Amino acid sequence: MTRGVRVGRALVQHELRLMVSLALWLARRTHGVGGGTAFGYARGQGAVMFGFAFVCVVETVALSVLLLDWPAVHAVVLFLDVYTVVFVVALHAANVVRPHVLDPDSGTLRIRRAVHVDLRIPLERIASVRRELRMSHDPADGELDLEVGSQTTVTLELTEPVTHVTFFGRRRDVRVVRFHADASDALVRALATGRWADRAQDPAPYAGG
Repeated sequence: MTRGVRVGRALVQHELRLMVSLALWLARRTHGVGGGTAFGYARGQGAVMFGFAFVCVVETVALSVLLLDWPAVHAVVLFLDVYTVVFVVALHAANVVRPHVLDPDSGTLRIRRAVHVDLRIPLERIASVRRELRMSHDPADGELDLEVGSQTTVTLELTEPVTHVTFFGRRRDVRVVRFHADASDALVRALATGRWADRAQDPAPYAGG
């Protein structure tokens, strides 16, 4: 498969998943939670996303008035502007309906960001978990930073790497994962309980905030 075809397929899948997420959001449903515990991460950026959507709506109305005398241009610009508004709302919806999921029954922590990241980490590979607020992130080999609103609040260190597949299909192994959760303290405590409940004599891996 050529690179162009892979990129095109990734973009089409991205748009379809966004629209599915929008439908789930309108139906007040979530994706992929099952019997696990969901931990959201979209609360901090909701106002920003809707503010951006409002600006797009204002721009759409203004351009519709200005371009009334050019019907062809008006139709094209109106379509693009309306789609931009839908895209922004769908992106927020994807963040809401695709939360992180802790599932002790399957022994995994599923870390997500909208439709772009879906990383499953076996709980037995978690060497340490801690509440850690970071506002700056420098790219490094073996590390994955999933900022929301330019911040991460939970840091995981792994005993063995897991494979992260990027948006366009590139694979990279990571041993440190930083991500944001709205209820980061609760997630860290839940991870400690789910992972080390049978190892109460060895509390060292848990570094709560």
